[in-house]
Amino acid sequence: MPRANRHFADDHLWHITHRCHKREFLLKFARDRRCWLHWLFEAKKRYGLCVLNYVATSNHVHLLIKDTAEGVIGRSIQLIAGCTGQDYNRRKGRQGAFWEDRYHATAIETGEHLQRCLVYIDLNMVRAGAVAHPGDWDTSGYRELQAPPTRYAILNVAAVSELCGFNDIASFQVAHRQWVEEALRESVDARQPCWSEAIAVGSKGFVEKIQRELARLTRLRSLFTRLLVKF
Repeated sequence: MPRANRHFADDHLWHITHRCHKREFLLKFARDRRCWLHWLFEAKKRYGLCVLNYVATSNHVHLLIKDTAEGVIGRSIQLIAGCTGQDYNRRKGRQGAFWEDRYHATAIETGEHLQRCLVYIDLNMVRAGAVAHPGDWDTSGYRELQAPPTRYAILNVAAVSELCGFNDIASFQVAHRQWVEEALRESVDARQPCWSEAIAVGSKGFVEKIQRELARLTRLRSLFTRLLVKF
């Protein structure tokens, strides 16, 4: 698998995948998945992380977010991953890494590609055979997209609705249910690596744009590192 991309380009959507250390089932209990959700909510409160969808499985997580300001994603992932791992290790009397050292981020184009990414995340535990419908999984963004809570909301449903091309949330929710039901009627067994391993998913022009932006950011970071070493 390619090395995880962590050079975020501003004002894009990112699908982040983060796996537990050695793919162990460290999130198999609901209590531990809810701990991850708690820190996801804290990242939203502290840093303004714009969350569009998520699912916490037994050994990895998916997170769909919009980059809104420099450094928000990095600080948020550091908080979520660090505190989740610390809480788990402290409670279990465990030592060692909780997560793989690197997470992967794939840029997602708005519109149709965003719609497909939403459904791919929603159906994660259906593909795993754990549930028959995404609404049956306790730590899935599907429930919140369909019935946003009045308090302690994690998802920015208005933002994802607009990014999918809808003028109102109710219309988006109807369409979202239809996308999921259609996918359930088709084969959902096959994993699609592009969502978790590619640099970007979208039109040819979008992918090429992301490649150029990330290459520029990589060059700037390399130059900055050389200057630090020199001085």
